[in-house]
Amino acid sequence: MELLLTNIGVLATPTGNSARKGKAQGDISIVEKAAIGVSDGKIAYVGPELSSPSASRVIDCGGRLATPGLVDAHTHLVFGGWREKELSLKLAGVSYLDILKGGGGILNTVGNTRAATEAELVEKASGLLSDMLRHGTTTAECKSGYGLNLKEELKQLHVVDTLRKRQSIDLVSTFMGAHAVPIEYKNDREAYIRLICEEMLPAIAKDNLAEYCDIFCETAVFGPEESARILAQAKGLGFGLKVHADEIDPIGGAEMAAAAGCVSAEHLIQTSDQGIRDMAAHDVIAVLLPATSYYLDKPFARARKMIEEGVAVAVATDFNPGSCPNLNLQFPMNLACLRYRLTPAEVLTAVTLNAAASIGRSETTGTLETGKNADIVIWEASNLEYIYYRFGSNLVNTVISKGEVFPVR
Repeated sequence: MELLLTNIGVLATPTGNSARKGKAQGDISIVEKAAIGVSDGKIAYVGPELSSPSASRVIDCGGRLATPGLVDAHTHLVFGGWREKELSLKLAGVSYLDILKGGGGILNTVGNTRAATEAELVEKASGLLSDMLRHGTTTAECKSGYGLNLKEELKQLHVVDTLRKRQSIDLVSTFMGAHAVPIEYKNDREAYIRLICEEMLPAIAKDNLAEYCDIFCETAVFGPEESARILAQAKGLGFGLKVHADEIDPIGGAEMAAAAGCVSAEHLIQTSDQGIRDMAAHDVIAVLLPATSYYLDKPFARARKMIEEGVAVAVATDFNPGSCPNLNLQFPMNLACLRYRLTPAEVLTAVTLNAAASIGRSETTGTLETGKNADIVIWEASNLEYIYYRFGSNLVNTVISKGEVFPVR
């Protein structure tokens, strides 16, 4: 073996290659006094300490906790500018949708992203990814949606493609041209929908720049019928389907996601009981974003209800410049325990295996099992509960991404 991690006090991991739901979401493997062997960037051994270890490099984990690398299944990584000026508006009680109607919000970021060069966006996002890696994230989904025309959406997706080749986090691209209606189409939204369906989606599919298509199905953005129309076109072109659903109003986004065959529905703060049942019946993974609820002072999604109804739950950051400028997945993990009332084991599955399943990576990452990518976090903790008990500090000691070691402390 090329690398051997020894003296792991506790190894905690979900198991399997598909999302876990219901009671199974909390079923994880716990191994005390464990070791992990790595060869060619893959896990070659995982289990009890070896009596006669042999490896080119040995790392003594000092009795610390080991888990799979964290999977951030919902980010808006590539963008120009920031939106700190909106903080005073939020404090004054101006709503998210009212800021958007006034040309702020997403549309503000669209202007800044269009003004930035591809090289500038690469440099900025590269620094953000380095910060994510230090906090334990080894796989991340990246949505476009701050271009809102073909040229600028392609620019964002090219940035992700460049970053995929340059840094250590595995990146999954999602096209989200249906993030908002741009200013130039504010009086003709139908023309913009046609642009997405007839020009953007075919061009992105042709160049294989995104695995998924996402859409913001919400009041004053794209309604369920419009969303279903765009997603049907995307499905025909081979995209996997996702949807931002029921974040602000319960307009039937979760029900539409189930009917459309989406792999995931995301946000889900206001999802109805029927929407939860439909998601469970069609195996739609709920990607929940508790830090966004926190930042916008909104209710928290009914994660406990979703698990009880048989929906597989994932937890992600929603990192973006407006509604959640946080890229540290450890904070949503804390919130998932304290506000969703999920157990530490359920949250671990939510940010590893279930998150990986929501972006098509569960066969290669999300668990510590032989044959999977050597994506591992060694924590400054001796047990699983400690990393949810503490907050506000980076509790990562070492990150290993595809076998490459990144000491944090």
